[in-house]
Amino acid sequence: MDPTWIPVAFVLGLAARLVGLPPLVGFLVAGFVLNGMGVEGGVVLDRLKDTGVTLLLFTIGLKLRIGSLLRPEVWAGATVHMLLTVLVFSVALFGLGAAGLPMVAHLDPPRVVLVAFALSFSSTVFAIKALEASGEGGALFGRTAIGILIVQDVFAVLFLAVAAGNAPSPYALLLFLLIPLRPVLNWVLERAGHGELLILLGAMLGLGLGYSLFESLGVKGDLGALIVGVLLAPYAKSGELYKALIGFKDLFLVAFFLDIGMDKGLDLDPLLIALVLTAILPLKVALYLGVLTRFRMRVQSSLHASLALANFSEFGLIVAAVAVSVGWIPSEWLVVLALATSLTFVLASPLNASSHRIVARFGPSLSTLETARLHPEEEPVDLGGAQVVIVGMGRVGVGAYEEAERRRPGRVIGMDRDPVTVQRNQDAGRRVVLGDPGGENRIRPVGEDDVDTLLIAVDDHAAALRLARRVREIRPDATVAATARFDDEVQALREIGADPVSNMFDDAGAGLAIHTLADAAADG
Repeated sequence: MDPTWIPVAFVLGLAARLVGLPPLVGFLVAGFVLNGMGVEGGVVLDRLKDTGVTLLLFTIGLKLRIGSLLRPEVWAGATVHMLLTVLVFSVALFGLGAAGLPMVAHLDPPRVVLVAFALSFSSTVFAIKALEASGEGGALFGRTAIGILIVQDVFAVLFLAVAAGNAPSPYALLLFLLIPLRPVLNWVLERAGHGELLILLGAMLGLGLGYSLFESLGVKGDLGALIVGVLLAPYAKSGELYKALIGFKDLFLVAFFLDIGMDKGLDLDPLLIALVLTAILPLKVALYLGVLTRFRMRVQSSLHASLALANFSEFGLIVAAVAVSVGWIPSEWLVVLALATSLTFVLASPLNASSHRIVARFGPSLSTLETARLHPEEEPVDLGGAQVVIVGMGRVGVGAYEEAERRRPGRVIGMDRDPVTVQRNQDAGRRVVLGDPGGENRIRPVGEDDVDTLLIAVDDHAAALRLARRVREIRPDATVAATARFDDEVQALREIGADPVSNMFDDAGAGLAIHTLADAAADG
């Protein structure tokens, strides 16, 4: 193993981050640089690469909630968009080939369709990072975008299984025994603690039970890793396991991106094709917009989701790498797709940073795409004469609701964008409505009804800032209160007019002292 690639990967990954790009762009560039230096990856890099892909699939399984994928805009939207994208990109590639573009002209129809299939994926890593940065992962469009990405990932895993081409062993039917064994796996998971044992268990489940066991029975190991993750997903500890493994997954995936550049190097023809593919990316974005509006999402929400998905994908690279390994497409196309993916990340970063300005500018002119009947979460909300609106009905929101209801009975309403949270509160007898509070149809009634107080109790600081700013614009005389976790977040909320702003940690300590001293006084 040549250790040269480690500092080169770090320096170029850091450089990419400093200019606002995902580090994997730097890792791809590092691969080309190392190739020019004559550095070879070798067996160690290959094994790290394979481990990264397996852990990626296992962690995706841990986050996969089957119920969230059953919404039509997710499973049907992802399927229809993929079919349309493969069709449109195939036609475009045929046209480019007929025009004599290098490399494309030599592709036969099956290979053209395979390349188009690889281009139909959007980046899970990029979209999740963008949605986390904006605080909109829990919004309708954020949840829809992430759901579409997971469905695409499932398609990719199915492709990997088909590409393996091996008939499963008759004993593969025994894998169904993993379903009744789920409680046992959860029992072990619960007792693994929170440190190194949890990480070791995750590696054992993903790489051992998932990959190795399935491979030994003739089933694609990557598919096994995903399935084991899905089996664990409903359990509470799966979220902690995901967080424990995510850093290791990212580290091992560095080898995947390095390997692409180190294997083939960089020539002019692949760069030219990558630029052309990047130029036709708007077709993919337009298809997202058209498909999502057909599933009754508002143009604004559809456009936000489309911008988050406006890129090519690292999963497309994995699909292409497998296709290359079995001889279905020429190896040079892996470099083309890697370059095109990097270029779309470069373009998508500023687009997502400016997504609200883009939506405000173009949303109204595209409103004719909307259906007459909107998605239930997009319909205007009825606040029912409430005076106090509490946004975010977690523990803090519930506590605020109970106190507000005691002071103003019948004039309080809660709002949350998580259907499970809404149902739980409704079952407890609280008046809570479903929907993204950042949506225009949800916020407008705050300015039109009798509301005089808005309390923002959401976990995400970026979402709280955006909501407080919007309410201040439409209802400058209302009281806007908020919670925050850190002093700088408190200051930022106050600067845009939220007051009072409560620091949850400080108030928790003060509350503990008050209750403790009160109990001591009572005992005395």
